[in-house]
This record gives sequence, C-alpha cells and structure tokens, in this order.
Amino acid sequence: MPELPDPLTSLVRRGREPAVAQTLRSTTAAVIAYVVALWLSSEPVPLTAPLTALLVVQVTLYSTLTTSIRRVNSVVVGVFIAIGFSTMVGLTWWSLGLIILASLVIGRFVRAGEFVPEVAISAMLVLGVTRVAESAWDRVLETLIGAIVGLLFNVFFAPPVWVQPASEAIEHLSRRMGRLLRRIGEEVDGRTTVEEAAARLYEARRLDHDIVEVDAELRQAEDSLRLNPRVKEGQLFRVVLRTGLDALEIAAVVLRVTCRTLTDLAKERTDEPLFEEEVASALQEVFTHLALAVESFAVLITTQVSTNAEDAEDRLVSELAAGRASRDRAADLLLVRVLEHPRQWQLHGAILTEIDRILDELDVEERSRRLVEELDRRSREQQDRYPLLAGIRRRVRTSRYGWRSSA
Repeated sequence: MPELPDPLTSLVRRGREPAVAQTLRSTTAAVIAYVVALWLSSEPVPLTAPLTALLVVQVTLYSTLTTSIRRVNSVVVGVFIAIGFSTMVGLTWWSLGLIILASLVIGRFVRAGEFVPEVAISAMLVLGVTRVAESAWDRVLETLIGAIVGLLFNVFFAPPVWVQPASEAIEHLSRRMGRLLRRIGEEVDGRTTVEEAAARLYEARRLDHDIVEVDAELRQAEDSLRLNPRVKEGQLFRVVLRTGLDALEIAAVVLRVTCRTLTDLAKERTDEPLFEEEVASALQEVFTHLALAVESFAVLITTQVSTNAEDAEDRLVSELAAGRASRDRAADLLLVRVLEHPRQWQLHGAILTEIDRILDELDVEERSRRLVEELDRRSREQQDRYPLLAGIRRRVRTSRYGWRSSA
C-alpha cells in the first residue's frame, strides 16, 4: 500500500484534533438546523436556527448538556427583548445602544452567566433582520429548532473521547521533565557556573506553562468522558489521569525548588565543582533514574492496555528502587563530606529532601492510595449531591443480593 503524501498525512492527523472535529460537527448541525427551520418557519431566511445550533453544539457531550440551557436562555431572552423594542421603537443609533444596555443588564438577572453577551447579540440579530413584532416570534421558533437540533445532534452523534490528546500532552510534559533531570545530572558532575544553573532554573519555571496547557487538555478529556455512551468506566479514567497529573505537577514544583537549591550552591562555589567526584557520580545516577521514573510514570497513567501498563509499572518500580539506592549512597557520601567540611550543609540536605519528595510522589503504592481516596471522595460527593439516586442504587443492590441469597 503506497504511503500517503506528507500534506495528506498531516490533514488526516489534524482531522482527529478537537478543533477540526468541532468545526465539522458545528457546521453539520447548523446546516441541519437551517434545513429544518426552512420547513417549519415562515421566515424566508431563518438564520437564527443555525446560529443557535452553532452556540449549542460543543466539543463534548457534557459541555453541551451543561451549557445548552444557558445558551438557549440567553438567545430566547435576547429575542424577547428585541420583540419589545421592535414594537415600541425602530432601529436607530440610540435604540441600538439602549437595547445593548438592556440586554446586558437583563442577562445578569436571568443568570445567563458567561453567555450574557449573547443576549445582546441575539437581540441585535433579531432587531436587524426584522422590525415587525409578529415576525420576531418566528425567531423564537428558530431558536428552539436550533437548540433541539444541536442537542439531538450531540446525543445521537456523541462527540469523540479526547483522552488521547490529553495522554499525549501528559507524556510530552514527562519527557520535558526527564530531559531537565538528565541535564541536572550532567551538570552536577563537574564545575557548574551560576549562569548554567540559572538556565536550568528558568527551564524548570517554564514547566508551569506546560502544566497549564496539559490541565486544559485534561479538563476537555474529563468532559468528554462524562455522560458519554462510548465510555463504560469514565469515572476511573478521569481519576487516573487527574491524580497522575497532580503527582507530576508536584514533582515539577519540587524540581524547580531543586534547581533553585543548585543555583544557590553554584553561587557559593564559583571556583570549584558543586560536589566532589564520587558524590557527583552518585547524584548523576539519582537524577538519571528520576528521569526514567518520571517518563515511566506518565506511560503508566496514560496506558489503557493492561499488558503495556504492567510493563510500565515494572519499569517504574525498577527505576524508583535504583533511584533510592543511588540516593542512599549519595546521602552517605555527603554525610562524610559534611562532617569533614560543613560548608553549605543545609543546601546538601535540601537536595536530598527534594529527591525524596519526587520519589515519594511517583511511588506505586502512594499512587494506588491516592486513587482509592479520590474514588471514595467522588463517590461521597455524588451521594451527597444526588441522595435520591444513591438511595435507588442501594435498593437495587440490596434487592439483587436478597434475590441471590434466596436462590
């Protein structure tokens, strides 16, 4: 089979991106809404229907269901405001300003939330298309048509699950952290200048921006898993990814503190190596194992195939064990050196403490404990939020258990 040209391959790959999928889905829903409105509305050009469909159709089913009511509310309120203004006054510069002011104020009272500007947009659209009050009622019908089409479109054609982009973002973050850890390991084995140490600190600070981007990808993935008929264990997937990202975020913060400590140590030792050769060799091993452990941890939390997950867990356990052994060796060597020459002993202790914190955050048992705690917490929150549903579930389980016992 011939390989696809690079531009075509790029196009196919982009077709799986959320922005591309959202564009195609919104366009399709808007066209369907327009066709339905042509059948049901007396307006020759029912543009409000596709407008509403565009506003309702979201990149995930959960966001569609949670925001569609507020969107429809804002559009309908704007239509009714336009009806009132078209009855009393025409479209002039002062009436346009008045309708915008009234729409923005009323939008706050009807709890349109972040969709308050859409109240004014809808009112201006209706007022600009028609000045006849009777025709404006067709705009209400078109709005309902667009909302219903948008909702049904996302119900019958459920949006994709965006776990893969979030997983790739998490793995990319772990590789960035792994590269930084390897560079730190290379630089402790030799004479590190203040400028070099400060460059690593600046690189560690840039990880904050990466974490923000990964968090946005993960929130979209979490929304795509909620209420999605394609996913059976969406709650578990969400918790695994979220707790995993939390652990990486803490590790990134500790890594930044480690770079700060090494920068301070470089300022104190401008004319000599940061560590003696034997200590530096042990620390280099520690940072190398930490880099491999961070990357294995990311693969573990983003892998859904059991075999690959087991391999990633085995690698993680192995690297953490090797990292702890190297850390203990480095600690013993540092203790001897500190007893002989107690210069900057607090910085040495800080580095060991920060290494311990990263090792603890990536620990497999610690990860399992956090998963169980987070699942229990979300289960309790759901029971408190929906007590009636929780009671029904308990009755169903009790009835099943009693039926099996009697059988």
